[in-house]
Amino acid sequence: MKKNAFTMLELIFVIVVMGILAKFGVELLAQIYNNFVHNSVNSSLQEKSQNAVELVGSRLQYRIKESIIARKSSDDTNFTSLSTANSDDYNILEWVATDIEGFRGSTKPLWSGIIDLDNSNATLLKTPETNTTAINDLIDALSNGNSSLANAAIYFPGSNTNVHTDYGWQRPTIKFTDQNHTMHPVKAGAIDELVPRNADTNAINSLSGIDIYENYQLAWTAYAVGIDDYNDSTNTGTLKLWYDYQPWEGEKYSDGTEVKLMENVSTFRYRAIGSVVQIQVCTNSDLIEDYSICKEKTVF
Repeated sequence: MKKNAFTMLELIFVIVVMGILAKFGVELLAQIYNNFVHNSVNSSLQEKSQNAVELVGSRLQYRIKESIIARKSSDDTNFTSLSTANSDDYNILEWVATDIEGFRGSTKPLWSGIIDLDNSNATLLKTPETNTTAINDLIDALSNGNSSLANAAIYFPGSNTNVHTDYGWQRPTIKFTDQNHTMHPVKAGAIDELVPRNADTNAINSLSGIDIYENYQLAWTAYAVGIDDYNDSTNTGTLKLWYDYQPWEGEKYSDGTEVKLMENVSTFRYRAIGSVVQIQVCTNSDLIEDYSICKEKTVF
C-alpha cells in the first residue's frame, strides 16, 4: 500500500527531535566556539609569554652580574641593587652586558679578552688576536649605526665594584672622565690596541694608578626591561626592552633603542637569589575576561 503522508506520531516525533536539537544544539555549538576561542587565546598567550621571558633571559645570561639594578621609571634617580629590590616598587630591571656577539665572532673571537701586560702601559693596552676594525663594524651593525667601539668600555672580572657608582647608573647623568670606575671607556688604537679615553671629551685618558689584569671583557651597551604605557583601567601595559645606550657616557635607558616585546602585560616581576635572577611575565587576554597566563625563567 502506497504511503503519501506522515502520520501524526511521526510528525510529533520530528517536532520533538527538532526541539531537542534547537535547545542543545545551539548550546553545543556555543560551547565548541567558546572552547575554540579559549584554546586559541591560551595558545597565543603561552607562546608570546614564553618568547618574552626567553628573549629577556637570553640578554640577562650575559650580564655583568655585579651591575644589575632595579629602578623606578617614575623617579629614575631612585635605584637599588637587585639583591635589595622589591619588583612591586621598582619596575625597571637594568644591567650592563658583555659583548657576546663580538666575543663569538664568525670563525674566531673579534676581541680576545687577553691583555699583554708586558707591552701595555697607562695609555695603551695591547690585546693580541683582537681585531678592533671588525669589532667596530659589528657594533655599528648591531646598533644600526648609532654606536661604535669609540662608545665601548672594558672591565676586569673579579675587580672590586660598587653598583651605585661604577657603572654610570647614578642620576643626574655622570660621564666617566677618569678611569676610577669598574667600567673603563676605551677606543681603538691599532688593529690589536685599545686606548683608554675620557667619556666626555673622547681624549686619551690614563690608567695610571689603576690595577690592570690580564683578562678583560668588552661591553658596548646596557639593557633595561620593564612595563611601559601602563593603563590603570585595564591594569596592563607594554613590556619593552631598551638597548644601545652607555651609562658610563651619561646616557639612561630612555636614550637607547626601544623594542616592544609584548602587549597587555599585567605583571613583570623579578628577584635575585644570590647571583641567580628569576623573572616572571604575566599577560592578560582582551578576548576573555579575567584570564591571564604567567611564564617564569631562572637565569644563572
